[in-house]
Amino acid sequence: MPELPEVEIVRRGLEPVLTGATIANATINRPDLRFPFPENFAARLKGERILAVNRRAKYLLLVLSGGETLIIHLGMTGRLSVTPPGRKAPPQSFGDYVYDTGAGPKHDHAIISLSTGARVTYNDPRRFGFMLLAPQTGLDRHPLFANLGVEPLGNTFDAAYLAAKANNKRTDLKAFLLDQRIVAGLGNIYVSEALHRAGLSPTRLAGTLAGRKPAIERAERLAASIRSVLTAAIAAGGSTLKDYRHTDGSQGGFQNEFAVYGRDGEPCSTPSCGGTIKRLVQSQRATFFCRVCQR
Repeated sequence: MPELPEVEIVRRGLEPVLTGATIANATINRPDLRFPFPENFAARLKGERILAVNRRAKYLLLVLSGGETLIIHLGMTGRLSVTPPGRKAPPQSFGDYVYDTGAGPKHDHAIISLSTGARVTYNDPRRFGFMLLAPQTGLDRHPLFANLGVEPLGNTFDAAYLAAKANNKRTDLKAFLLDQRIVAGLGNIYVSEALHRAGLSPTRLAGTLAGRKPAIERAERLAASIRSVLTAAIAAGGSTLKDYRHTDGSQGGFQNEFAVYGRDGEPCSTPSCGGTIKRLVQSQRATFFCRVCQR
């Protein structure tokens, strides 16, 4: 499933295509994805101008002129493709997460035609994604967003925030950071990488981020590492583990910078460490870390 960097790259790719355009027509080719499409979905989209393309956690948010927001989640295999005016087939995809199941036209479940002549097609072989409409007023109270934590690249995320949320927590750091109620948008890959950069074990108790000087220093290292790994991943175009591609078909590059993820049995890249990357399973998720430099 795409994590924050991949969804942000999708958002940045879609923004210049969608912002300011009016939806001329919408075609829905099946009644549901993970959830049913909203009632009268196509009719509610028709004639709406797209005011902005935003992101919250792993969700894309298209702000519409009529007062609603189109919420899009790509699930595991969702693809948003843009066909420019005058073209029959989309030459580019913004965030291709399709596995080997293929992405033929039979999986084109929603097509949005724009006033510019361009079309946006949502293709999803496994149908784990979804599209919903919600009022812009009170969107932060919508069930999808009401309990989300802060954005890790936002101004409210820092060491003090982490320490306050970690106080008296008996869960391990990995589970603590994957809790979307604490930090929104983090996933398995980037949590593993951030913990390695911070030199903190994924099995360490989260509560050890709160307290006096040693705890404060741990929280500061972790907050800085989370920001740096996400920023680096976005700059590198995200991570390609299976079939994720850029708009021109090229791969993301951050997988080439992984320090621990997927590197079980390889030497740790930390200078003078001498350790070996290990794999363990936490809450049914694979964790990669170095027992020597992560404590």
